[in-house]
Amino acid sequence: MKVIIVRYSEIHLKGNNRDFFESALISNIKFVLKEYKYDFARSNARYIIRNFDETQIENIIDALKNVFGVHSLSVALEVDSVYEQISAAAIQLAPASGTFKVSTNRADKRFPTKSMVLSADVGGDILERNPRLKVDLFNPDNTVYIDIRENGKTFVYTQSIKAVNGMPVGTGGKGIVMLSGGIDSPVAAYMMAKRGMTLRAVHFHSFPYTSMQAKQKVLDLAKLLKKYTLHITVDVVSFTEIQTAIHEKCPEEYMITIMRRFMMRIAERIAKNTGAGAVITGESLGQVASQTLESITSTNSVATIPVFRPLIGFDKDDIIEIAQKIGTFETSILPYEDCCTIFLPKKPVTKPRLSAVEKVESVLDVDALVDNALGNIETIVIE
Repeated sequence: MKVIIVRYSEIHLKGNNRDFFESALISNIKFVLKEYKYDFARSNARYIIRNFDETQIENIIDALKNVFGVHSLSVALEVDSVYEQISAAAIQLAPASGTFKVSTNRADKRFPTKSMVLSADVGGDILERNPRLKVDLFNPDNTVYIDIRENGKTFVYTQSIKAVNGMPVGTGGKGIVMLSGGIDSPVAAYMMAKRGMTLRAVHFHSFPYTSMQAKQKVLDLAKLLKKYTLHITVDVVSFTEIQTAIHEKCPEEYMITIMRRFMMRIAERIAKNTGAGAVITGESLGQVASQTLESITSTNSVATIPVFRPLIGFDKDDIIEIAQKIGTFETSILPYEDCCTIFLPKKPVTKPRLSAVEKVESVLDVDALVDNALGNIETIVIE
């Protein structure tokens, strides 16, 4: 019988609360496989997917390998722990040419043949069927794995497919991610989901200064992220009134700093209204004027809950590499401007003193502007 072996990641390090993490992982696995028929079983530090439609195996593998908490996957033949069946399965999966070796894990010590002896015997059977093959115990082109389990069953396979690792989504609390149309914020969202955080996104939209294509671009990014986050809702906040007020009443060089403070206030209010415990941004130290230590300090001063910046020590090449890996890069570089590019100052202040920022901001009715923005939110559940 063909099965899929699912191995989990850091969960094995957990102590008395391991069941909590396993339950979350199992729930997430079943969520991504909700369109398929299959049987699910637990087997020590792994799960087994059986009786699935083999024509859907690539889709099932693709869904499973993007579930945070999954370490690796293998498509295996499951046989009774009897030498003849093990050998037959190994012969079936053995390569047609090149070099190979057989590697055995004998978890069931009641099995009469020791691991090294079984590997040699099965390897001999493979060579007998295909003399063109050669054994290479140190650097083989292919490896046939034999995993003898305690329940009287054995798995035989040739490949371990790397998955995303991390912690199951839903085990790390809830966060609000500031999702722009750029490269960085989708990567920041991915990084926090990888640590088990359930995410909700907030996007600041300045229609008519920013186009509807810019808004759609962000929704498209959210759809791409959903493959990893499982669920995601986007709160689209109208930011036009705030940007207009800042442009009219504040010195040009402080516009970005003041704008970031408003965004943080609004994101925090949404967090508190929705039961989230943190705000997440895609900032990287020193990347742009609003991401200096002084600018970040100014933004942080209006927050009363944790602000996570998972990319703070990354350079742009690091971030682009992850964006390409997770599939968001091509959408992020589409040429639609977001609100952060509107009314850009020629020379933004890079080391704002907090006292100066607060003085500049004092000409604005901060509370009224924030309340108006919060009253003009479009909430979109990404399906």
